Amino acid sequence: MAYKINGKLRGLKPYVPTQEITGVIHLDANESFLNLTPQLIQDAADAVQNTAFNRYPDPYAADLCQAFGNYYGVNATHVTAGNGSDELISLLISNFLMKGETIVTTAPDFSMYTFYPKLAETNDVEAVKGNSFSITPQKLIDTVKKSNARMLLFSNPCNPTSLGFTREEVVQIIESLPDVLTVVDEAYMDFWEQTQSVLGLESRYDNLVILKTCSKMGLAALRLGFSVSNEKLTGLLHSAKSPYNVNSLTQEIGALVLGEKKCLQSHIKQIQQSRDSLLHGIEEILFRYPGAFQLYRSCTNFVTFRFPEAEQLYTYLMECGISARQFPGFLRITAGAPAENQAFLAVMESFFHKKSTLEKGG
Repeated sequence: MAYKINGKLRGLKPYVPTQEITGVIHLDANESFLNLTPQLIQDAADAVQNTAFNRYPDPYAADLCQAFGNYYGVNATHVTAGNGSDELISLLISNFLMKGETIVTTAPDFSMYTFYPKLAETNDVEAVKGNSFSITPQKLIDTVKKSNARMLLFSNPCNPTSLGFTREEVVQIIESLPDVLTVVDEAYMDFWEQTQSVLGLESRYDNLVILKTCSKMGLAALRLGFSVSNEKLTGLLHSAKSPYNVNSLTQEIGALVLGEKKCLQSHIKQIQQSRDSLLHGIEEILFRYPGAFQLYRSCTNFVTFRFPEAEQLYTYLMECGISARQFPGFLRITAGAPAENQAFLAVMESFFHKKSTLEKGG
């Protein structure tokens, strides 16, 4: 009798990022357009030289978690380091939910939130956002209660909508669902107001986990993420994760870079300025072509806009050497270097000019 693939793996499709093509301007992956400074790169090279490659890494990444705690002003004993926040999302879903239990996610949101529940054989109920890409805290709370969910997971600010819940709204959700594990992914919070973060509230609630990542601030290559929760939940995550989940090089370089707070904050400010410049340029195009698309105010490192011809613009951009992230009916554009933003805006202007000319019969 031939071996048969089980049901949860049949039809499973891998996450396929846009390929790195030489000569293409990449505005699709929400990476930072800024690399580390030459001095930090040299310091990272020195750290490599001092690494004991014959030894396993620290299983709890203590120095790295302390550096994270110092950077964000949280207790290092509340921090778990992960091989990217993706690993931590997978750990939370596969270990804090039993087979057949329910998780609530929002839609649209990060695509991997609906991927891991399938592997964990849990039910995923999506709270669908309206045309404004928003959802009220109460609707989210009602969806969780109605579905009898054991976990709620959402990004704040949201990828890919670029919008966010306020701190007060997130607290409302947490306090209204005391028997539900609320996982708040703050991957993009560094580009908003830190007063909207719920970091620091983890000791107050026994049902809160906060996720963070270093990928958006210029360390995408390291695959480094963190969770923050009270000591009980952190202890459970330490027990559930693999023993040496974050390699020694990532620990060393991550701790080194997190120790350079002024440098990182300078980079974040430059990314915010790039986002604002990109948003302003798109607003000017919308002014010239009123009603051509729906633009959303961004508190992330990208800009999102919706319109019926999103697929056509995506194809046109690719033909012009610019990659964007396409979703059904809308596009997400990562803030790039000034020249990259200008190149994108020129192509977008060209697209809508041609579209307008055709519609007028020109």
